[in-house]
Amino acid sequence: MSDDFQTDSRQLLARLRTAMAEDAAGQARLDKITHLIADSMRTEVCSVYLFRDAETLELCATEGLRAEAVHQTRMRLGEGLVGRVGRTGRIINTPDAPTEPGFRFMPETGEEIYSSFAGVPIQRLGEKLGVLVVQSKTARRFSEDEITALEVVAMVLAEMTELGVFVGEGAALTKLHTKPVVFRGLTGQEGAAEGRVWLHEPRVVITNPIADDPVREGERLSTAMDQLRDVVDQLVTGIAGDDKEQLEVLETYRMFANSKGWKRRMEEDVARGLSAEAAVEKEQSTARARMETITDPYLRGRMHDLDDLSNRLLRILSGQGKETGADMPADPILVARNIGPAELLDYGRSLRGIVLEEGSVGSHAAIVARSLAIPLVIHAERITTEALNGDHILLDGDNGIAHLRAEDQVVNAFRDKLAMQNKAQERYASIRDTDAVSACGERVHLVMNAGLMADLPSLASSGAEGVGLFRTELQFLVRNQMPKRSELSALYSKVLDSAGGKKVVFRTLDIGSDKVLSYMKPTDEPNPALGWRAIRVGLDKPGVMRMQLQALVRAANGRPLTVMFPFVAQYDEYRAARAEMDKALERERILGHPLPETLEVGAMLETPSLAFAPRRFFEEVQFLSIGGNDLKQFFFAADRENERVRRRYDTLNVSFLSFVQNIVDRCAETGTPLSFCGEDAGRPVEAMCLAAMGLRTLSMRPASIGPVKSLLLRTDLGALRGVIEQAREDGLQSVREPVMEFLRSQG
Repeated sequence: MSDDFQTDSRQLLARLRTAMAEDAAGQARLDKITHLIADSMRTEVCSVYLFRDAETLELCATEGLRAEAVHQTRMRLGEGLVGRVGRTGRIINTPDAPTEPGFRFMPETGEEIYSSFAGVPIQRLGEKLGVLVVQSKTARRFSEDEITALEVVAMVLAEMTELGVFVGEGAALTKLHTKPVVFRGLTGQEGAAEGRVWLHEPRVVITNPIADDPVREGERLSTAMDQLRDVVDQLVTGIAGDDKEQLEVLETYRMFANSKGWKRRMEEDVARGLSAEAAVEKEQSTARARMETITDPYLRGRMHDLDDLSNRLLRILSGQGKETGADMPADPILVARNIGPAELLDYGRSLRGIVLEEGSVGSHAAIVARSLAIPLVIHAERITTEALNGDHILLDGDNGIAHLRAEDQVVNAFRDKLAMQNKAQERYASIRDTDAVSACGERVHLVMNAGLMADLPSLASSGAEGVGLFRTELQFLVRNQMPKRSELSALYSKVLDSAGGKKVVFRTLDIGSDKVLSYMKPTDEPNPALGWRAIRVGLDKPGVMRMQLQALVRAANGRPLTVMFPFVAQYDEYRAARAEMDKALERERILGHPLPETLEVGAMLETPSLAFAPRRFFEEVQFLSIGGNDLKQFFFAADRENERVRRRYDTLNVSFLSFVQNIVDRCAETGTPLSFCGEDAGRPVEAMCLAAMGLRTLSMRPASIGPVKSLLLRTDLGALRGVIEQAREDGLQSVREPVMEFLRSQG
C-alpha cells in the first residue's frame, strides 16, 4: 500500500468528516458525499443506493447520473448488479457492466454511456444498509487500492447511517435508536413486564468513524490489542487443568487474539483514516458476511469466536459496556442475541424479562427462564441492533412481542394490562391455601415444575402441593464438566429439605435433542428430537445413570424418594432403568448407607408407543406422568420448535383428547397413579379439559397454579365432560369453541 494512497484516502475521509459536520439536511449531505467520492476517485459517477425496505434498494443520491432518477429508481434485492451486491454482500468490479450476468439497464438514469462498474456493500455487523457504486466511461477494472478505498468509505457511510446523518426530507433511512419499534417474535415464556434495556453484550456505538490522528489511533489499537491478549490469557489460566475441552476452545480463542493477519488488516484501515473502533468493526462486518456463507458448524463456531473477540476489543477501545462498570437499572429487561444457562443464572431473579434474537422454546435459556418465571420473547430479529442500554421497553411474553421506546398510548394500554394482572394475582393469593376442588366436588392436585433451588420458595407462595417434576439436567447444563456425585447428593438433599415434607418427583437426566452438554461429544443427528436422548443416553452410559441414582438415594438419607425416568418408549427400557435403580439401592445397602423410607419409581409417557405398552407395564410401573410437550409433537408429527407447524395443532383437538382418555382408562384399570406435566397443564382452559378427561394431578410452572385453581373452583367437570363428548359426537375437530362457550355461560 503506497504512502500516496494512504494520503489520498485520509484526505477523502477528512472531506467526508467535514460534510458530516455541516448543518444540512440529509439529502444535501448525501449529495455532497457522492460529489466528494467521485471527485477524489476521479470517476464520472458515484451513487448511493439505500434499502427502502428489506427487499427494495432505492437510488438516494448520485453524482453523474440523471438527478431526476433520485428516489425514483428502485430495484428488488438480487435484481441487476446493484441488487446482486445488496443480496450477496460481495463486491462486483467489472470493466464491462452490460456483459455481466444479471445486468439491468435503467434508462431513466442515463447510465448507458458508462462501461466500468464497481459496487461495494454498505453494511454494519451483518446488517445490510445499501450499496456504494462508482462508474466510468473508460472500460477498466478498478484497482485493488481503489476498491479498498471504497470499502473504507462504505464503512464510514454505514456508521454515518447509524448516527442518523442522512435523516431529512427525501432520505430513505430514518435515525436509529430514537423512534418506537415493535419486535414480533415468539413466546418463550408467558408473562408481561415493563422496564429498561440491559444489553448482555452491549453493542458499541461509534460516534466518530474517522480518525483525527492516524498515528495516535494506531497506538490506541495496539494498546487495546495488548489488553485483549491479557484478558484471554487470564481466561486460559483460570481453566482447570483437567478440563481439556474447555482449554482447547480457549486456546483457539487465544490464537485469534494473537493473529498477525487480523491485526495487520486493522492497522492498514487505521492508516487509511479510520478510527481504531471503525477499523475493528470493518473487519468484524467482513467476518460476519463470510459467516453467513459458511455451512460447516465448526468453521461457523470459529467465526463466532472472532466475532466475540471483536466485541471485547471494541469495548476496551471505547470504554462502553461491561468494562465501564455501569450499573444495571433497577428494572432490567435483558436483551441479547443468545445466552447460555450459566450466564442467565448469574443474573438470577433480578431480571424483569428477557428478549433474544435467537433461541428456541426448548433452549437452555427458555428452560431457565421458565424456572425463574421470567417472561421471555425469542426470535426478536435485529433488536440488539436497535436497542441501547437504558431504553424503555415493554415485554409481552404472552404474544411474543417487545415494544421498544413505545408511544404513550401503547404504554398506557400496557400498564392497564399489568394492573389487571396484578389484581388477578391478589385474587389468586386469597385462594392459595384452598384445596383445588371443582364445583362438582372433584379433588384435583396441583403441583409445580422446578429445576433450581431458586424455584423451591414458590412451593409456599404458589400454593403448590408438591413438585411434580424436578428437572435434574440443569445442574449438568450450567457446568463445564460433569458434576460429582457428592455435589449432586448435596443439592438433592437441599431440595428435599426445602420441600418441607412435600413430595418431590426427581426426573433423571434428560439430555440430548436441544439440551446438549458442552463436555460430551456432540452427535450429528438429522432429527435430534427423535434421536439419542434422555433414557436412551442413560441406558447407553449406565455409569452416569448409576452415579445420579446413587446421589438421589444418598440425598434421601432415609426419607421418602420418588424417581421418574424420561422419554421411555417401550416396556423393556423401563425394566432396564428400574434394574439400574435396584443395583444402586443394593450398592448403597452394602456400603451401609440408609435406604429411602419409601421408594416410588415411575416413567414419563412422552411417546404414543408407551400408551400401548403391555398391561404388565402399567401394573409394574408405580406411577406415570404424561409429558404433554413431547407427546403432543409426536402425536401430531409437528416439531414444537418449528413455528410453521407447531401452532397448527390444538391440545383441545378431539383426537388428542381421545388419546389422553385412552391413557387415563388404562391407568384406571390397573390402579396406576397418573399426572399430566407440561405447558398445557398450566393453561386454565386446557387444564379444565384434562381434568374433565379424568386427570387428577396436574404439574405446571408455579405462576400458573393460581389461575388454574381459580377456574377449577368454579367449573363443573362433569358438565364440561358432557360438552366434550357432545363435540366428539358432532364430528368437531376441536372442542375449544364449545368449551369456551360453556365456560362463559358459567360466568
